[in-house]
Amino acid sequence: MAMAVDLAWLLLSLRPLWTLDCSAIAITIKKEADSCHLLHLLPLRWCFSFFWLVPLRIVHQNSVITTAKSPIEQQEFDLQCTKHNVTQSCPTNYSYPTPHNPKNPDRPSNLSTCPSYFRWIHEDLRHWRDSGITKDMIERARKTAHFRLVIVNGKAYVEKYKQSIQTRDKFTLWGILQLLRLYPGRLPDLELMFDCNDRPVVRARDFGGPNSGPPPLFRYCSDGSSLDIVFPDWSFWGWAETNIRPWSNVLKDIEEGNKRTKWKERVPYAYWRGNPNVSPIRKELMTCNASDKNDWNARLYVQDWGQESKQNFKQSNLGDQCSHRYKIYIEGWAWSVSEKYILACDSMTLIVRPRYYDFFSRGMVPMQHYWPIRDNSKCTSLKFAVDWGNAHTEKAEAIGEAASRFIREDLKMGYVYDYMFHLLNEYARLLRFKPSIPAGALELCSETMACSAKGTWRKFMEESMVKSPSDSIPCSLPPPYHPSALKNFTDTKVKLTRQVEAWENEYWKKIN
Repeated sequence: MAMAVDLAWLLLSLRPLWTLDCSAIAITIKKEADSCHLLHLLPLRWCFSFFWLVPLRIVHQNSVITTAKSPIEQQEFDLQCTKHNVTQSCPTNYSYPTPHNPKNPDRPSNLSTCPSYFRWIHEDLRHWRDSGITKDMIERARKTAHFRLVIVNGKAYVEKYKQSIQTRDKFTLWGILQLLRLYPGRLPDLELMFDCNDRPVVRARDFGGPNSGPPPLFRYCSDGSSLDIVFPDWSFWGWAETNIRPWSNVLKDIEEGNKRTKWKERVPYAYWRGNPNVSPIRKELMTCNASDKNDWNARLYVQDWGQESKQNFKQSNLGDQCSHRYKIYIEGWAWSVSEKYILACDSMTLIVRPRYYDFFSRGMVPMQHYWPIRDNSKCTSLKFAVDWGNAHTEKAEAIGEAASRFIREDLKMGYVYDYMFHLLNEYARLLRFKPSIPAGALELCSETMACSAKGTWRKFMEESMVKSPSDSIPCSLPPPYHPSALKNFTDTKVKLTRQVEAWENEYWKKIN
């Protein structure tokens, strides 16, 4: 650590003091170093002269901590809802800033690389890397799409084809509008189709040829045999039908819940609460509940959303559900939005072998962020996982903390927007035509969506609304995986899962 600090100050000494650009200085320290003790190493002259004038950026492995100067006051732009127009058209006299001109770009791309899961953007778009995306390909994606989104000159236009489940389409479009407000004028013109249903539909086997041209279709999840392009789900801006607040608010609630009950003080069993009727695998999971005959170390509860709604969602506060040492994640009809809430809990997450992936989960590693559970022997696998964790409490606690840190730091709302930005930007580069506004499309803005909304829907839109442009630029998109590096990464995950299964086999062999 001392060598790194000395080197940094040697570099500083080579420049005249009056030309220092301290915002570009990064002091890299080893993982085991305590960055909180770094300040006493700084020369006092520099501290008193510059510490309160410029931001100091400390790069700690993959995270960046910024001690910035006093924030520049940003003008906020609220909804412009008129009494008689609630509202079918976008305001014409709106002075929202464009283009994006950050006043305090404290995340220069050379110092702030996006989290590693952003690299999957390249993989998801790889199928069109050589051919590009034609207008015909997009039209073929219309078959199952709920809406067509077009962005031209920084404005969004939508052509709706059918109603989605609940208000998934509405909050997805709302999220895209907030991205345009966060980085106004930065996104290029583009056109895409979006399917709001759960399961992927673009099968890779149907497009095996070099010139087959699969239809580019956006949705919330995909799997290993499909080519659907994954995008952040609607619940990041709130899930009104279940009273789950926008992600930034929920994350704070869960953090408070984590503080209330430390890991070692939590109930030493595996917890799950959800709707088992959406899939056979969840019904199978319910057989692992404690009974007079067996105790598989699982405490499982049915979530009746209809009853919860009648009781004003008193039993579904996510901040109150971090009371067990272990939490189970299991897919429903496809992937489940519950994943991020479960991982944020500081509990060791027990993930029943998933078939589907969302945009961030591919960045997680077994035994580092979660414990893998067999899908064909759930009960015995759960019992072993809990017994192992209770016998290795420090390791189990560390896995839980690593997952919640991943969620807290790498899935904060700023990175969700940056993922959307880079995905749409890279997608637009592949278009082989100039997007234009469809004849039947409606212009979208925050007013056309929120001013007519009522109740919880309006509340969540107001809570998640971006009121001013970002004062920094997006993080820097990491390069694609080299094929060998990608293979090593996926092979490592498989090996770690098999290691856990080998331990489990040995455990039951001794018992039986």
